[in-house]
Amino acid sequence: MTPFLKDYLSSLKVEKNLSDNTINSYRTDLTLCIEFLSDSGIRDLSTVTTADLRAFFKQLSSSGLSATSVARYFSSVKGFFIHLLLQDYIRINPMDKLNPPKLPNRIPVVMTLPEVNAILAIPDTEDTFGLRNRTMLEVFYACGLRISELINIKLSDCFLEDGIIRVLGKGNKERLVPIGSEAIKYIEQYLVKSRPSLEKKGKSLSFLFLSNRGTKLSRMGIWKILRKCVEEAQINKDIHPHTFRHTFATHLIEGGADLRAVQEMLGHADISTTQIYTHIDPEFIKQEHKMYHPRG
Repeated sequence: MTPFLKDYLSSLKVEKNLSDNTINSYRTDLTLCIEFLSDSGIRDLSTVTTADLRAFFKQLSSSGLSATSVARYFSSVKGFFIHLLLQDYIRINPMDKLNPPKLPNRIPVVMTLPEVNAILAIPDTEDTFGLRNRTMLEVFYACGLRISELINIKLSDCFLEDGIIRVLGKGNKERLVPIGSEAIKYIEQYLVKSRPSLEKKGKSLSFLFLSNRGTKLSRMGIWKILRKCVEEAQINKDIHPHTFRHTFATHLIEGGADLRAVQEMLGHADISTTQIYTHIDPEFIKQEHKMYHPRG
């Protein structure tokens, strides 16, 4: 069954241009499914039934995985069996009669402006790493980037005089994102005072944000920096790198920004993804209704 998995993962890379992180997620999900089927005595994917896959998803739920995680496995397995069907290896898709788990409508955790300011104030900008950390956090909040987008920014992506940065998002889709004056100020300071001492020939490869080894900052490195800042700022919320993205979008919309403009800045393919941010502040929605509705 493994050769079919390798073929599918290759097609995701070539045809859909998915990132290595996304492909690794598919590999992890589908390997677990194939191992389950193998342990159940199944050696040929053409013999897999709906009942077999239902048992797999039931086991995932019983193991304590959240509905969101099970839904991710469901999506991975569904795509895999569609691929097998298109390749004429199976005649009936056993996933067709299964429904994905129902997901709760969760409102993203968002920081208030005082909370953002409290976190930004933690790094010591007189220190090499402190200035880097402050700059990184400023860019997070100013641009609403995904963590993968932030760590892959290169010097050639920064058009500071024009007030924009170039970002490579999901599916290697390129977009231009405005960057505010405060973030630009810190980038300029960082480029002069900190980055030269962090840069190492042959390792830095023109990445904007560098580790103490001279390589680009890792996801885990950013998580550790942010966790430390949140703890020192004494903010009792579940804040992670993506929270800056949620906060960026929410503050823009609450400030009156057009939803489609926010969609472009976030790099969302579907505006319905962006619309979750219109449901965060009921008081704001009431104020908007009162201000703009004829009978408000």
